[in-house]
Amino acid sequence: MRLPPQRSEATPLHRLNNASPADLRGALLACCGSRRWAESIAAHRPYPDVEALLAAADEASYDLTDEDLSEALTGESTAGAGHGGPLYGGRHIVITGPGALAAHTALRAAHAAYESRFGYAFVLCVDGVREEEALGHVLAAIRTRLGNETERERAVAAEELRRIARGRLLRLAREGTPPWRARRPGHPAGPEASAQAPAPTTAPGRAPSPSVPD
Repeated sequence: MRLPPQRSEATPLHRLNNASPADLRGALLACCGSRRWAESIAAHRPYPDVEALLAAADEASYDLTDEDLSEALTGESTAGAGHGGPLYGGRHIVITGPGALAAHTALRAAHAAYESRFGYAFVLCVDGVREEEALGHVLAAIRTRLGNETERERAVAAEELRRIARGRLLRLAREGTPPWRARRPGHPAGPEASAQAPAPTTAPGRAPSPSVPD
């Protein structure tokens, strides 16, 4: 007698729960470059659902020390890194048209001014921002945050990293899409290098990543 086909248990979350320590470490470090963050997520497996995983990610983000935050910020990309345009979290900002060169120049200058002032790369979660508004959103955020005091901006950057890590982890757990974090020039490849995915292909005007609720 032929048995009915068995339902597969290999959902993205199931694979995450059962991944080897080395594979899981690589995927988690691609979501957030803090080793403490990755170890905290790994230590609480298995997760019954995506909501529990995201709650653990938020808690791990809030528990980061200043040293952990510096480690995570070091792993983030600068403007123009990767393929397809500047990368923010898990999404590229596509700049085209007659003013593209000027826009790229303005963006590079804004990033350079930010990094010169604070000593680390500008990070911003753009999940949920409309494609046509993304460039203006990024430039406005950099200019606003350049006026922050050092301690205040550190807190803002930590919150943006939390949201970015949450979005990357959400895509990993729901879609099985490995996070793509472009390496900074000269930054040595870490365990996360093998977890990088090719650039997403999407229809013009559509964001390649879902909106992530806070």
